[in-house]
Amino acid sequence: MQMKRWRIAAVIWPLLMLISMMLVTAGGLFAGGKSVQGAEAAEIGPAVYVVPVKQTVESGLKSFLERAYKEAAEAKAERVILVINTFGGEVTSAEEIGELIRKSSIPTTAYVEGKAVSAGTYIALNAQNIVMEPGSTIGAAAVVNGSGDLIDNPKVISFWVKTMREAAELNGRNPDIAAAMVDPGVTLPLPELKQAKQSGQILTLTADEAITVGYAEYKAESVDDAIKWLGLDKREQIKLNPTIAERIATWLVNPVVMTVLFILGIGGIAIELFVPGFGVPGIVGILSFGLYFFGHYIAGFAGMESVVLFIVGIALLFVELFVPSWGILGIIGSVSLIAGVLTAASSPLTAFVSLVIALAVATVILYFVVRKYKDRGIWNKFILREKLTTDQGYLSADTKDDLLGQEGVAITPLRPAGTIQIGDNRIDVVTSGEFIASGKTVKVIKTEGTWVVVREVV
Repeated sequence: MQMKRWRIAAVIWPLLMLISMMLVTAGGLFAGGKSVQGAEAAEIGPAVYVVPVKQTVESGLKSFLERAYKEAAEAKAERVILVINTFGGEVTSAEEIGELIRKSSIPTTAYVEGKAVSAGTYIALNAQNIVMEPGSTIGAAAVVNGSGDLIDNPKVISFWVKTMREAAELNGRNPDIAAAMVDPGVTLPLPELKQAKQSGQILTLTADEAITVGYAEYKAESVDDAIKWLGLDKREQIKLNPTIAERIATWLVNPVVMTVLFILGIGGIAIELFVPGFGVPGIVGILSFGLYFFGHYIAGFAGMESVVLFIVGIALLFVELFVPSWGILGIIGSVSLIAGVLTAASSPLTAFVSLVIALAVATVILYFVVRKYKDRGIWNKFILREKLTTDQGYLSADTKDDLLGQEGVAITPLRPAGTIQIGDNRIDVVTSGEFIASGKTVKVIKTEGTWVVVREVV
């Protein structure tokens, strides 16, 4: 049994380390995402970086934009053009991206290509210039939940209104318009547009309307047209796109995907520990955790310390199976594992909630798997289930059934226990409670295991 369990550990443990390290360091294999345009006609001077914002606003986008601004700063770029076409996303990530834009030494122009909705509007407002494509819109920045329904929480609305107003004021835009894009309760006259924003509405502006109220400076048919308007058309254009790894990471850091990975990871490893011999659940579990760390490493949230904490946690849980520690190693291992997972996440609270949900679901799955394969569980190695029954030919002691009905003589008084003689055999017996004097004739009326019960023959 011990050898079998050590073989399981000897396979899973190196596999865990190998896959985790490979996934964590695989980012270097996905380099790229950069293209250069206009080099032949380039005028001597710094380049213009063109960066797409065409996905849900979340932590993965923030990580990509951090890389983009870092590369632009290293290249001493003259301008960053954010090509925005998004329906929004996480408020927290939008705030972090806004701060990134504000703190950058390189001026930013937001080119709205299609829609800059919700968090996308906030990102655009942090740019020094907003240029819009004909037919594009900006606004509709109300706070909604995961189902797309408006959040009717005064504190949340007040916070987001203040945040949007500050972003608008940053570059001299009307903060009341920003508030009207967030709060459906705001009533705002818009004399420039010969209309008014009524209560119950969320303000959205077309390209022409945005220019009229001073929320956009120019309407451009394309990014090249916007760059020409900025007077940078002779500059070298560097188009920076997300790498394959960053695109994968954007998907992997999604809270729903993260929860699924936790379920597969916890469930797979637990099944392999408690019902060993399958192999596949253990590999799936390890791959799931590996993908979790890979996504968060590429997104810039997980460091090697998070991976080390996780691996140490798994190792201690394995050791707990072999070395009695009164649960100490198991507790330390669990804490280390959870710490590794939480420190790798962009939002430890979100990761903790996902981990709790995954633990509950994985426990249910493990219960049914263990119930179905209970004969293969490791606990069967510690429990003696063999029954040495009479049907199988085992006898715990000599039976006395053959004495039933036979008569003998009491050779000692029976009070109620004593000794009788049947033939040449002396037998210890008991009565049903009555006294029988020695020399009396008795008869065996019952045998039960080693007990022989007699009564006097009258």
